[in-house]
Amino acid sequence: HGEEDIKAGLIRSVGLARERFMEDGLRPVRAIRFACQLGFKIHEDTFSEIFEEPVRKNIEKISLERFRDEFIKIIKSRKPSDGLKLMEECRMLEIFIPEMTAARGCIQGDSRGFHDFDVLDHLFYSCDGAPADNVNVRIAALFHDIGKPDVKHTENTSDGEKYTFYNHERKSAEKARDILFRLKFSNAEIDDVCHLIEMHMFHYESSWSDAAVRRFIIRVRQECITDLFDLRLADVYGMHNVPVRFHDSETGRNLMELQDRIDRVIAGEAVLSIKNLAINGKDLIQHGIPAGKHMGIILNELFETVTDSPEMNDREKLLHLALNIYNEKFVSG
Repeated sequence: HGEEDIKAGLIRSVGLARERFMEDGLRPVRAIRFACQLGFKIHEDTFSEIFEEPVRKNIEKISLERFRDEFIKIIKSRKPSDGLKLMEECRMLEIFIPEMTAARGCIQGDSRGFHDFDVLDHLFYSCDGAPADNVNVRIAALFHDIGKPDVKHTENTSDGEKYTFYNHERKSAEKARDILFRLKFSNAEIDDVCHLIEMHMFHYESSWSDAAVRRFIIRVRQECITDLFDLRLADVYGMHNVPVRFHDSETGRNLMELQDRIDRVIAGEAVLSIKNLAINGKDLIQHGIPAGKHMGIILNELFETVTDSPEMNDREKLLHLALNIYNEKFVSG
């Protein structure tokens, strides 16, 4: 009755579900993936077998690479939270991503009204809110607050309890790195995702100086800015499970203003890397500064100077400054 099931939007095993699941432990994962991709429901008789101990033990035997491939397909679905909730319900998350289970019941909404959901649902909905065609941003959205349960602090105030999660972005990046490494993601994917997570707590204000904008670009990396902004919008989406767009939200307008500032800084040919300095290590050697670790220190100081004062990116000015730094810190000292 496959045609009838398709018309009814049902995922059902052929024959006895337990037999099919015992033949291949990946099939329960694929059942959830198909349901998520297609917007179908899993038939009750099929879904109930995923909870049974023999099937669970068979799921535990599948390779992490095979699970990862199905996990990515769920993440790329129109609404990944549907599949992720099914994985939580049948305790599949406990098998492959146990770090996520601590986020269930970790309350973060208080009198300030920032959040409607606990941390886990916030992560699920944030994943929904990230661009479907950008897997790294969706994964970053799924894990961006996974460290919150570890750093949660409750403060009793006259307005009731308030919750803080200081440095949760660092803890979340650490946990995400462990998860992605275990699931056999590439080093490049892991680095990109964890960088986005670690950078996601930026707070732009119109009062920022141009130097502050330049420092922001340097810190988050120019090539990551679009992804970071998409992650910020996904984060806000996950607070209330409501879409957030650039033009009709405070967050969007704030990001648009920052993007305009960034575009102007880049158009002004700002020095955003040591490689863009008007001098390099060879120039320093030619002027009597020997190679060594102190050369890196000097170049970094020159870079800091030019970041604050772009007009200093002049060969003669930088050479003069470099020699002064060398003499003061490494000769006279």
